[in-house]
Order: sequence, then structure tokens, then C-alpha cells
Amino acid sequence: MPAESTVEIHLGELAQIVESVFRTMVCLEVSECNQSWFPSGDRLTATIHLAGDWPGVLALECDRKQACTFAALFLSMDRPETVDDVVRDVLGELANMIGGNLKCVLAGGIRLSMPCVVDGADHSVRVCRAGVRERLVFECAEGVFSVAVLREERLAVRIH
Repeated sequence: MPAESTVEIHLGELAQIVESVFRTMVCLEVSECNQSWFPSGDRLTATIHLAGDWPGVLALECDRKQACTFAALFLSMDRPETVDDVVRDVLGELANMIGGNLKCVLAGGIRLSMPCVVDGADHSVRVCRAGVRERLVFECAEGVFSVAVLREERLAVRIH
């Protein structure tokens, strides 16, 4: 088992990553805001798992309308009326891009999983043995959304 990493997330770096990904890939200006995150019951959550020297999860949460708008802007197409596989793929790709950039500032030896997207009314995503390390709320013309980073709490292993 690798030694516990002391690498920490700097909120300014995470905010810059999110703002840069949305500006570059979605042509949408987003900025961190001081609002509390109260997700609607009908939302999408895209996660990327980080494995290796800094095990954790990055979660991007937004409502369904925002996800459809993000997909339309990302792919330069008309806004879908409903969430479909294209919308889910775009949200997963945005989480993947944020996670990939975050990986570069955290530590070497980190690998990313494939994106996972959960949608529907009143769902919850629970990552076993992980707690929210940081949560930032962003605002844009489409409303507010959240990016959270969860860190796996390593279990102590004793060999007798």
C-alpha cells in the first residue's frame, strides 16, 4: 500500500480548472459563487474516480435543463429537449476533462476511471469510504451547478 499522500486540493486551482474547461469546451463563462448547493431532485451527476496515489472521486452535478444546454454548446447543435445518451456522454466528458486537469495538479501516479453518469428524480450517489473534501458551486447564465471532490479514507491494514 502506498504511503498516505499529503497532497491537498487548492480551491483556487479547482475553480480555475472548472472555469477553463467550461470556457474552452462549452464556450460558457462560469464563476465560483457563494451560494449553497441544494440540488434539485431531478438532476444528473457525472463522476470520475481517481485511483493510485490520491484515491477519490470528482462529481459534477447539474439539473437536466443545464445538462441539455451544456451538450448543445459542447457539440454546437440544437438544444435537446430531453436527456439522452448524447447529453449523458457530454456531461461525463466534462467531468473527465475536469478530473484529468485535477489529476495533473494533485500527484503523479493517478489514473482516471471511465465517466459514470446517474440521472433521475431524487437519486443519491454514495461513494463508500469517501467524504466530501471540497465542494464548489458555480453560476452561469443557465443557473448554478456543483463540482465536488471526495477523498477516499484509507483503511488501516495490519498484518500479524
